[in-house]
This record gives sequence, structure tokens and C-alpha cells, in this order.
Amino acid sequence: MFKTATKCVQSGYKAKNGEANVLPIYQSTTFVYDTPEEMGELFDLKKEGFFYSRLGNPTVDGLEKKITDLDGGVGAMGCSSGMSATTLTALTLCRAGDNIVSFSTVYGGTYNLFAVTLPKFGIDCHFVNPNDSEAIIESKIDDKTRFVFCETIANPAINVVDFEKISKICKKNKILLIVDNTLATPVICKPLSLGANILIYSSTKYLDGHACALGGIIVDGGNFDYRDNPRYPDFNEVDESYHGMVYAKDCGKAAFIVKARAQSMRDIGAMMSPLNAFLTNMGIETLHLRMKQHSDNALKVAKMLKENSAVEWVKYGGLESDINNPLVNKYFTNKMAGGMLSFGIKGGREAASKFQRALKLLHIVTHVADARSCVLHPASSTHRQLSDSDLIACGISDNLLRLSIGIEDASDILEDVKNALEASQK
Repeated sequence: MFKTATKCVQSGYKAKNGEANVLPIYQSTTFVYDTPEEMGELFDLKKEGFFYSRLGNPTVDGLEKKITDLDGGVGAMGCSSGMSATTLTALTLCRAGDNIVSFSTVYGGTYNLFAVTLPKFGIDCHFVNPNDSEAIIESKIDDKTRFVFCETIANPAINVVDFEKISKICKKNKILLIVDNTLATPVICKPLSLGANILIYSSTKYLDGHACALGGIIVDGGNFDYRDNPRYPDFNEVDESYHGMVYAKDCGKAAFIVKARAQSMRDIGAMMSPLNAFLTNMGIETLHLRMKQHSDNALKVAKMLKENSAVEWVKYGGLESDINNPLVNKYFTNKMAGGMLSFGIKGGREAASKFQRALKLLHIVTHVADARSCVLHPASSTHRQLSDSDLIACGISDNLLRLSIGIEDASDILEDVKNALEASQK
């Protein structure tokens, strides 16, 4: 078995004799077949191939195979964005009257999806704090709960999930654990080996790595048994809309990802474009190199912030003093903690605004996790739609600034942040 770095470069697409060495861009909506029987077999999933790019495309397929190999899953599906990946996952598993349990510290867009949008379709969400006891978290699970959702590294609270704790709860209740692994990536953490069943990625972030390709990916771990589980009737009943298929019976370990594609993607159509899949696949080829540089640079910035008089607190799991450091050491590869950190600046919103205005190198953007260092004040941007109580539940204060540390020279990043901190206190 190849190592992670080799998989980043080589997995997914295998060129045959005389073919392109680089994954080609198949910029086509449709694919030609000689007979109607062949086309019918494709629709019945009796034959592998592509017939319409809303359901599958060779370029997207190459990316899906790469991330599947990196995470150790049984299949993946490329989506148009990280939010579409989360939405498609929820709709594949839930029907009106069902509910989900989610950590309250999830990304603001995900929080709003769970708290506002899905309830309009009859799917409710019970939020829990990552630090709640097993008993409290388990008390939110009832016979209509379909999955528990969390992030490996919370955005922007920077909490690290305790996989042992949460997977124990899910296994006890025979319920799916879904993990958004966007900020860790398979280079730093492989949640499927730690008890997760399904992974979500906003591939727009570190996987692409260059802020040029919007996308999302769902990875099926193939490690959950849906058969005769009363929580998942849609997997055990005949799907009349897809040739009478019973997913738990007919699809084996790949039951979830087949249902997600054959049913949810078919009806909603939020497929990743071939060009974005090509760019994301190319980005992953350097993922193992970039994540080390992101992590090294972020640790240097975190250490500097911890000693700066303009800073009230710092959250970064790579710091030995951080509450999440034991979890980083327990679950993450080579103790890398990624490129994301947050800190509290003295002076609240006014100082936060001054800090951002004074930066010369770091960009103010609604984005994280690419090669360029950037900054954002979540309470007035990505999470501004939340109430004060919701902000508190998400772990977001008025003075919280989120830094996404890039792969530039660390000394340049440090100088820019130091100068902006000084300016923020004037």
C-alpha cells in the first residue's frame, strides 16, 4: 500500500498505453454508446461508465477515486460546493419528521442549513456543545435521529473533535457519524479510521489549495451496516424511482454513496464541474507539502500571538498549552494542526477592524485554507446572520479574529501580523 504523499500525486487516474499522463478534462455533458442495451445497463448500474455529467464524469471520477483512496473509503461523489455536499448528504439520509444532532461550533453556513433551512423541509436539528458529556449528547438522540455531525477542526472555534467519545455514542445507538474533514484533510487526519462513517469536504479549501475551484466531496466509509436498521427505512425499502433497488441489500458497503448519486444527485443536480475537478485534483498533488508548511507557519504565528500584549487569548491545537493539544497528539498525523487559528484581540470589534485595515500581506476575504494568508472577523461577516445567543453557542465572540495562515515565508507573515496588532491598539 502506498503512503499518503504518493497517493496525493498518483491515485485516482491511471493512464493507459498512449494516453495522457495528466487527468484529462472531459468537458462534455453526454457520452455516446453503440446500442440501447448498453445504455440501459448503465442506468441499471449493471455496467460501469458515464452517460450524463450530472451523474458522473470521467474527470470528476478521477478526483473521486483519489480522495476515496486517500481516506480509505469505498466511494466518493464530487459536488458543486461544500454546502451542496452537506445538503445532499442530509437529504440522502433524512425525510420529513427526522432529526439530526450537530455540534454547535460548526461553520456558520452549516449551522444555518441545520437551524433554518432543513427545518423548512421537516428535518430538525438538536445542537450540542463539543464539551458536553456523553450523557448530555446522547440525550439528544431519539428514534428519529439519523446522524451526528461534527467537524474535525471547527471553523472558526478551532475545537478538535474527540473521536473516541463521539464515535462511542454513535456505535452504541447504531447511528451514523458524519465528519467534515475540510480543515484537517486526509494528510492530517483520517476520520474513517477513528469511527466516522461519512466524510464531507469543501474541496474549495485545502484540497484545491489555490482559491480557484469551487467544489465539495462526499466520501462513504463503507463501514456502516444499514440492513434492518429501523433508523434507515429508505435503505431497506424498495426505491420505485430507481428500478426497485433496495440499497442496503443490493449495494453492499457502498449503499450510501450509490443512493446519494442515484437518487439525491439525480434529482438535485449539484454535480462538480469537470474543470473544477481537474483543478482540485491538481491541487491535491501538492497537498502533503502544503499542509506541512501551513502547519509550521501557523504554529509560529500562534506562539507569537500568545506572547503579544494586544492579544487576550489564542486558539490553536498545535500549542502545547491549548486545551485541544492532547487531541491533536492523539488523532493527527505528525502532530500537525493545520493552518487555521483564531485569537481574541484587546479592544473588541473596533480593534478588530483596525487590525484588518492595517494588514499589508494578509487579505480580508470570505475564504480560508488556500496558499495565501488571510483574515476575517466572523461575528460581522460569515456569522453575522446569527443572534447573540447563537454566536455564543458557536464559540464566537466580538473580539474573535480568524487567521488562515498560508505558505508564504513565515517571517513576512509574522511581521505583518505584529505591525497590525500594534496599529490596532492606537
